[in-house]
Amino acid sequence: MRSSGIGSNVLKRTHYLVLIGVGILTLGLLNLPEPLQGRLKSAIGASFLPLFGIRAAADSLLDRAAYQALPRSTLIDNLLRLERENAELKVSVLRANDALAENQRLRAAIGAPPRGPWRPRLARVVGREPTTWWRTLQINLGSRDDLKPDQVVVNGDGLVGRVSQPGLTHSRVALVGDAECGVAVVVGETRDLGIIKPGQTLSGDGGLVEMTLMQNCPGIMAGQKVFTSGLGGVFPAGLPVGTIVDTRNEEGNVFTTARVRLSANLNRLEEVWVLQP
Repeated sequence: MRSSGIGSNVLKRTHYLVLIGVGILTLGLLNLPEPLQGRLKSAIGASFLPLFGIRAAADSLLDRAAYQALPRSTLIDNLLRLERENAELKVSVLRANDALAENQRLRAAIGAPPRGPWRPRLARVVGREPTTWWRTLQINLGSRDDLKPDQVVVNGDGLVGRVSQPGLTHSRVALVGDAECGVAVVVGETRDLGIIKPGQTLSGDGGLVEMTLMQNCPGIMAGQKVFTSGLGGVFPAGLPVGTIVDTRNEEGNVFTTARVRLSANLNRLEEVWVLQP
């Protein structure tokens, strides 16, 4: 009995000594300089990295084993399910494209400006040039409204022109086809690049302009849509410009020209949007 009591006292004394040692070690670690504490933490963490790597490798092996253990019928069912989901996503994309086209038509019908990384500012048309009245117009916004030269002017149908001369309260707008308003364009269906040169409005019809393509483009035909290309640094890409009416080859089929009917009716403008950054 006495020997068991002695053993118990020895165990208790050892337990107390261990607790005291842990306390002293903890206090010592807390009083170490910060650089030394950081190195010690890194060393302790690094000692556990192999264990983490073993655990990750084991999980990966278990996952692969689980997939390999799946019966063939289950794998076929999963493949069919993925194919069905892919088909449903394609249908959803088609519906989204149709909804986007409908949204664009409705925005054009109510005269809303096109969406883009700019702040549209509504302006009222207050005057036109008395001689060639369809080439320029005056709007009721000016420099006090932060209008600056080359800011783009549109309506709900498409490109109208650019601000050519801002005044304090009113500004002059050069319309597409005016001598001060050349436009770099692209044909939507073929991606062929061209330009509506300044002063290329055709006499007798303010809605028709002439587009010159950079090369002979046999794929260009009537009914194709024309948009701003973004080249030249004035007009952003993607603004509707018009629709091709007809084409012809020039100078031994070296390049192609086309007549384009503008999307915006420049003869009936009452309100326009100025696109400000």
